[in-house]
Amino acid sequence: MKKTLLLYWAPGGNVELAARAICEEIGTGKVEMCDVASFDITRLDDFENFIIGSATVGAEDWRDTRDDNKWNEFFVKTSGFDLSAKKVAAFGLGNQILYPEHFVDSLGYMKEEVEKRNGKLYGLWPSSGYKFSDSEGAADGYFFGLALDHDTQPELTPVRVKSWIEMLSKKMAF
Repeated sequence: MKKTLLLYWAPGGNVELAARAICEEIGTGKVEMCDVASFDITRLDDFENFIIGSATVGAEDWRDTRDDNKWNEFFVKTSGFDLSAKKVAAFGLGNQILYPEHFVDSLGYMKEEVEKRNGKLYGLWPSSGYKFSDSEGAADGYFFGLALDHDTQPELTPVRVKSWIEMLSKKMAF
């Protein structure tokens, strides 16, 4: 059994590309990857580590309960799940040029949901090297997880993923 689960949404785009890059950096034999809509939540106890990821469409979309908000659906279904004995890390994608006022806001939403389940996010990432005006996914010079801008800084994605996984491996022991 793999002890690390990587859940992401949405499939077929940059989030999935980032998820695959993270899995490859960890080692595909050490992590199970699945989009959040397809994952069987009865298997949550099978894992010690969780890596969760998403793109930020806008802060209003994270609070929305529409049927296409798969992370919201997942968090509603797992509201009673206790993460206190698990290790959780998050990654978020955003566009700091087109949406500088909501850059990787999804990291803030994920932090909030993890904390509601008695969990803690590992893998804080420095906000230096990014140009944005506001983010619900950052505080005190750090993002709540890995921040990627694959739209305007795609050349930095592999370096950022590698550095983040090296840092996380000390806490999560992949």
